Amino acid sequence: MRPALAALFAGATFIALSPIFVRLADVGPSASAFWRVALAAPLLWPLARLGAQRRAPRAGWPLLLAAGCAFAGDLGFWHWSIRYTSIANSTLLANLASIFVTAAMWLFWRQRPNATFLVGLAAALAGVALLVHTSMAFSRTALLGDALGVITALFYAGYILAVKELRDRGARTLELMAITTTVTALLLLPAAMASGEPFLPQSARGWFTLAALAWISHCAGQGLIAYSLAHLPAAFSSVSLLFQPVMAALFGWLLLSEALTPLQMVGATVVLAGIYLARRGAM
Repeated sequence: MRPALAALFAGATFIALSPIFVRLADVGPSASAFWRVALAAPLLWPLARLGAQRRAPRAGWPLLLAAGCAFAGDLGFWHWSIRYTSIANSTLLANLASIFVTAAMWLFWRQRPNATFLVGLAAALAGVALLVHTSMAFSRTALLGDALGVITALFYAGYILAVKELRDRGARTLELMAITTTVTALLLLPAAMASGEPFLPQSARGWFTLAALAWISHCAGQGLIAYSLAHLPAAFSSVSLLFQPVMAALFGWLLLSEALTPLQMVGATVVLAGIYLARRGAM
């Protein structure tokens, strides 16, 4: 269990670095989202072909496309959210996806959650209200960034549901990552080109930042978490979900001087507690 637990925390830390890379990139948010997956795909495909790999079932292709579309929305909105609001807020709000997943299972699959989930949902919403209140006092663009963070969570929830169904059908993790990453890149390219924002990095440092975003946060981060969750009890997924936004806020403070206000700290704590309870109630 120790190597898997170490992989879980390392993966969450690598993903928590992604907002830092987005902020440091000298391209626009849509462009950084595109390069994140475009630079990751050439690394993922050889890994996906290693060993005895089989193709995804033909019936899985609509779901693969749906997963790619959802992931494109997730990255596109999240990168814009990171531009407009704090790293802590954008990451916390994006992690509301797990609550939306359970809500969708309740509404569409009639998998009724227990009281613990409802308490967690109420706590998370109260925490979001506190985060939004701090954003309103800070700037109007921060409030827009918070709204984009919530939209990110909706798209990410759709991605999680699609991937769960594909995994249940026997699709392999690396195959899923390679295919959905490629579909996401194809969808984000026209959006990035049409946005009018800087598309190509202006320096070697800019390319290095995008490569780090693709290879460290996307490939290594997602890959390590996928490996760890295959070797750990399901309850440990809650640990990674809570650890990532905490590390993102810490990196924002240490590297970008984004200190949290007292009210923001309270809101973040309430959101994390709500997510934890909701995850426990959904198990």
